[in-house]
Amino acid sequence: MSYQVSPVGFVRSCFKEKFAIPRQPQLAPAARGVLELVAPFDQGEAVQGLEQVSHVWLLFLFHQALEDKPRLKVRPPRLGGNTSMGVFATRATHRPNGIGQSVVKLDKVEPGRLWISGIDLLDGTPVLDIKPYVPYADMIDDATNGIASSAPQLIAVQWLKTALQQAKGHAQRLGEPLVELIEQCLAQDPRPAYQVPTSEREYGAQLWDVDVRWHYPEPGMICVLEVVPAQ
Repeated sequence: MSYQVSPVGFVRSCFKEKFAIPRQPQLAPAARGVLELVAPFDQGEAVQGLEQVSHVWLLFLFHQALEDKPRLKVRPPRLGGNTSMGVFATRATHRPNGIGQSVVKLDKVEPGRLWISGIDLLDGTPVLDIKPYVPYADMIDDATNGIASSAPQLIAVQWLKTALQQAKGHAQRLGEPLVELIEQCLAQDPRPAYQVPTSEREYGAQLWDVDVRWHYPEPGMICVLEVVPAQ
């Protein structure tokens, strides 16, 4: 038996590429976007009552990681990318049906639009369903996970003076907390864990409409080199 599903909307996100997206939601509160709903869900009736809710679950598609052949085992980034585990023991993007889920903060509700933050969603992500977060049912005090028992350790983020000035200028233009977004995302250390970067190697990612470039001047430290308009 097969089923068909259709998106209820698409996310317009600060993340324009997969690299540097936090590996879980809520790790970067400054990561913001808009969920634009499609007909018939773009009517006010569909979101009536959501103004009473602080957070929502989003069920979505990993639209750039869909695969024809299911994977039984994957290599989670949390374990360094070198250790295989059963796909159902992980939140890897390579899912049997390409479905992901995230809890995001609901900042504003409008007919046809939900303004959300703390997101880990790529721009253009198709959303299949929206469900309100229910604290008494969804928050389990004695829950455990031996694979990911605590949040990843953050690394220090420093700035070249010129890069910080660039970021502040773009933040003012965008009306977005760009400096905070860059720091919160880079502090998660987006590089693959198996890479040991030299100080000469530079990394980059697009956030909103700017390219952010950084390097690792020493182990456990990032330095932002420049924040310039995306090409």
